[in-house]
Amino acid sequence: MRSLTDLLADESGAASAEYALVASGIALAIVTSLIALSSAISDTFNTTGALD
Repeated sequence: MRSLTDLLADESGAASAEYALVASGIALAIVTSLIALSSAISDTFNTTGALD
């Protein structure tokens, strides 16, 4: 049976956890920017469509 120090020192899953954190940070940045820009994009399309 492995001791507690061996389990705490084991870093075999650390890379995948770090990749998951980076991916979630990127997804959060994309969603935040889309929410911030949604009204500006909508206004642009509405204005462009009204010129026809």
